[in-house]
Amino acid sequence: MQNSSALRHALALLATALLAAAIAWLTLSPPKQGPDGLLSDKAYHAIAFAALALPCAVLYARSLIWVLPWAALYGGVIELIQPSFGRSAEMADFIADLVGLGLGAAFGLLIRARIRKRRAGLKLSQ
Repeated sequence: MQNSSALRHALALLATALLAAAIAWLTLSPPKQGPDGLLSDKAYHAIAFAALALPCAVLYARSLIWVLPWAALYGGVIELIQPSFGRSAEMADFIADLVGLGLGAAFGLLIRARIRKRRAGLKLSQ
């Protein structure tokens, strides 16, 4: 059981790090010209940061106590440095990041609870 917990923790952190790198690349690359996407910029921020919180919430919920504050700080730092990359810094983007973190953590914890409930039901039936 100890190895399973360590593996889930490692996978959660690896997924979070990869998502953080993708977010940095997407938010710090020069803006693309062309037609607007299907969603607003704020929705993209919320979705990206929800994805950032999700792996830890599902795989290793105890890590949320430090992942969420660091992810919030990460979102703030990105907004502060975006003008250096030809993009604009917006408080609304940062707020969307925070909303996404909350939604991702909540959704991930719900998924985690359903998985644990299902496993407990399988163990009782065996």
